[in-house]
Amino acid sequence: MKKEDKSVIIEQLTAIVREYPNFYLTNIEALNAEKTSALRRECFKQEVKLVVVKNTLLKKALENISGDFSPLDVALKGNTAIMFSRVANVPARLIKEFTQTAKGKNKENAKPQLKAAYVQESFYIGADTLDALVNIKSKNELIGDVIALLQSPAKNVVSALQSSGQTILGVLKTLEER
Repeated sequence: MKKEDKSVIIEQLTAIVREYPNFYLTNIEALNAEKTSALRRECFKQEVKLVVVKNTLLKKALENISGDFSPLDVALKGNTAIMFSRVANVPARLIKEFTQTAKGKNKENAKPQLKAAYVQESFYIGADTLDALVNIKSKNELIGDVIALLQSPAKNVVSALQSSGQTILGVLKTLEER
């Protein structure tokens, strides 16, 4: 590959990494064409950008970005595909879904396999962090949880007032009948 081509690819990768706040480094090497197409279709549906890269070019692109991405160096070996996403846990759910549907009992070597992830300004290294990544809540989910917690006391007060009003009414009717 020519040096000019490499610099163009590095610039494109740098722009993509800056655009997306979360990315996952995965190994999709053993997937056949059918499974790779299915993964790409699912990524497209979930608004995840899947890019296969050379490790050295990705490393140089990460050097162009402010911040220290050196913890990811251990994962930049072998075949690497990057899943870029705006929502933190969507790629993790995709990976988990694909590995659960893997045929056979050898699920440890099922692909795609998580190598590392940069999610919400934190590093996750190794396939064993997949469950933690699946359980990370997105910004909208956290906002929904906070709103539900804030509404909960108000709902309790309103329901208590309504039920106590009915209870008092019931007691008054009973006393009136006597």
